[in-house]
Amino acid sequence: MQVVSDGVAIHYEVTGEGAPVVLLHGFPDTGRLWRHQVGALADAGYRVVVPDQRGYGASDKPEGVDAYNLLSLVADVGTVLADAGVERAHVVGHDWGAAVAWVLASVAPQMVDHLVVLSVGHPAEFRAKDSFEQHEKSWYMLLFQFEGVAERWLSDDGWANFRAWSRYPEPDAVIAQLESDGSLTPGLNWYRANVPAESYLSQGIELPDVQAPTMGVWSSGDFALSEGQMTRSAAHVTGGFRYERIEGAGHWMQLEAPDEVNRLLLDFLPR
Repeated sequence: MQVVSDGVAIHYEVTGEGAPVVLLHGFPDTGRLWRHQVGALADAGYRVVVPDQRGYGASDKPEGVDAYNLLSLVADVGTVLADAGVERAHVVGHDWGAAVAWVLASVAPQMVDHLVVLSVGHPAEFRAKDSFEQHEKSWYMLLFQFEGVAERWLSDDGWANFRAWSRYPEPDAVIAQLESDGSLTPGLNWYRANVPAESYLSQGIELPDVQAPTMGVWSSGDFALSEGQMTRSAAHVTGGFRYERIEGAGHWMQLEAPDEVNRLLLDFLPR
C-alpha cells in the first residue's frame, strides 16, 4: 500500500486482523527488519502495520536534509495510520524508529495506546549533558554530519567500515538494499536533520510526558546505546514505565533474539 504524506509517498504493508500495532524501523533498515515479529504478532491477533519510513525501501527519498526532521517523520506515521483506518494503535520503534515513536507518543497521545521503544531512550535523556557514556558511544553521529565523507567511509572497500562499525548480523542483505534503492544518503540525513553538531551542547529537547504505558527494551551487546539513557527515560512517562534487558544480543535485537523480543511484545501489548 502507499499513501502520500506532505508530498512524500510512503509505502506500508498490513498483516493480520485485530488490535493495530505499527512497527517503525531505523537506520539502515526498511520494514523488512520486523520480519520475525510480523507473523508472531499477526498470529496472536494483531493487525500489524509496517511502513518503509521516508528515505528507505519503497518509500520516496526526498532531497534536502530538512525533509527528514522529526516532525515530518512523525507526521508520516499519522498519515499511514489514517490511511489504514486506524485512529489509535500500539506503537513499537527501534533505533530512529524509537525516536519517532517517543515524539509521536508525546505530541499526539490520542494516537498511541501502548508504546514500546527498543534500544533508544527518551530524546531528552539521549542528549542529556550528564550522559558522558552515551556521547562517547555516539561518536559516529558527528562523522555522519559530513556529506560525502560519511558515505564514502561507510561504503568504501566493500562496505568494510559499515560491516565493522555496525556489527549488523546480516550485512550483505542490508547493503544490497542500500545500494539498490539509493537510501544511504537519505538515511544519513536523518542524523543531519535531528542531531547536528551543535545539539551536543544542548540539554536535549523538551517534550510533554508520555501518557501511554511504555516498555523500554535494551540489549547488553548494544554498541551504540547506553543502558542509562533507557532506564532514565522512566522520568518522562506518566503512564507507567517497564524496563526489560535482553542479555547478549546486539543493537539489532529483533534479528539476534527474535523469540525474546516477540515474547516481550506479546506480554506487554494488550489485544
